[in-house]
Amino acid sequence: MAARVIGAEHVTDAAQRGRRMIEVMPGDIVTATARESADRLKIALVDGPVERPRVLETDGATAARRSLYRRNPKWTTPQQRPGSSATRLTRLALVGAGGVGASVAHMAANAEIAEEIVLIDVVPGLAESIALDLNHAAGITRSGTRVTGGTALSLVEGAHVVVVTAGRPRTPGMSRADLLQINRRVIQSVAEAVRTSAPGAIVIVVTNPLDEMTVEMLRATQFPRAQVIGMAGTLDSSRFRKALADKAGVPVGDVEAITLGSHGDEMAPIVSRARIRGRMLGDFLDDAAIQSCVEDAVTGGGQVVALRKTGSAALAPAHAIIEIIDHIRGARSGPVPVSVMMDGEYGIDGVVLGVPCNLGLGGLIDVVEIPLSEAEQVQLKTAGDAIRKRLE
Repeated sequence: MAARVIGAEHVTDAAQRGRRMIEVMPGDIVTATARESADRLKIALVDGPVERPRVLETDGATAARRSLYRRNPKWTTPQQRPGSSATRLTRLALVGAGGVGASVAHMAANAEIAEEIVLIDVVPGLAESIALDLNHAAGITRSGTRVTGGTALSLVEGAHVVVVTAGRPRTPGMSRADLLQINRRVIQSVAEAVRTSAPGAIVIVVTNPLDEMTVEMLRATQFPRAQVIGMAGTLDSSRFRKALADKAGVPVGDVEAITLGSHGDEMAPIVSRARIRGRMLGDFLDDAAIQSCVEDAVTGGGQVVALRKTGSAALAPAHAIIEIIDHIRGARSGPVPVSVMMDGEYGIDGVVLGVPCNLGLGGLIDVVEIPLSEAEQVQLKTAGDAIRKRLE
C-alpha cells in the first residue's frame, strides 16, 4: 500500500463517521494539524498494521435481505453518537432575555451546560423574573445550574461564552438589513462591556442583521476572529433539512444538508452536498421540489415573522445556539456552519460569512473548505459582496 499523508480533514471525516481510531501504516505521514485535531476529537492514531478479527461470512440470501431492508421506507439512519466528553462552562451570559434568550437559558439550565447562567436585559425585572422562574423549576429538573438576572451589562464579567440576542426584532415587511442602524448601537454598547469585563469570552452574535452585527462586534471588541461567531448556518441548515425531509416524505434524521453564505436573501443552501439516506437529492426529488426547499430555507424566518406579527422565531434559534455551545464545549464533534470573519478561505477575505467550522473551548479552530459547485462558489462571493455593500 502506498504511503499516505494523513491531514486534519481525514481526522474530521473519521469523527463524522463515528470512528474512534485511525490506523497509521509504516511510511504514512501524519501532519501536526492532524495530531491536534485527533487530540481534540478524541480520535486515536494507532500504529498499524492492526490485527483485525475474522470477518463473519454471510450467505447471499441474508446479505440481500439486509440490503433490501435498508431500502425500505421504514428504514432510518442511525443517530450520530454525541461527543464522548464535554466541558461544563463556568459561566454563560445571555444578553437579551426575550424569547430566544429565555429559551436558551431554559435549555442550558436543564442540560446543566454551565455552572452559572446570567441573564441581562434593559427591561427592569424581566431577566430577574426569568432567572427566578428557572430556579423554581430546579426543584423538578434537579438541575444544579445557578441562574441570576439583572440589567447591568457588567454582569458579563467572567463569562466563558456570551450570547447576544439583544436588539429590535423584525416585524412583517421588514428585512434583516432594515435593522442595521437600529441594532448597531446595541452591539456597540454590549461590545464595550464584553471587551472590558470578559476579554477572554467567546461571543455568539444572534442579533439581526446577523452577519453585519458580527462584523460590528469584531470591530468594537477588537477581538481576534476566533472569539466572535455568528449563529446563522446552524439555524438555516436545520430549516433546509426539515424542508427536504417533508418534501421527500422521510424522517428528518435521514437528511444531511448544510446552508452557507449570508443569513438573509443571499443565503446559499448547498444542494450539491445534500443527501437523503446517503443518496443525492435527485434520487428522491425533482428540480422544482428541490428549489422549493431552497426557498423555504431562505424565507423560513420571514414565515415565522408573518405569522407572529409582533416578533420573530425563538425556539429554533435557541436550539441552534445550544448546538454551537455544545460544539465549543466538546459535547458535539465535527464541523458546524457558523458565521466567521473570512481570511482567504473559499477565496474570500475581510467579510463575515457562514461556513463550516471546527470549534473548541477557544472558539474558532479552523474553517473547513468543502467542495462546492461553481454556482455555489459564486453564491458565496455574491453574499460577501452584498454584506460589504450594506456595511458601507
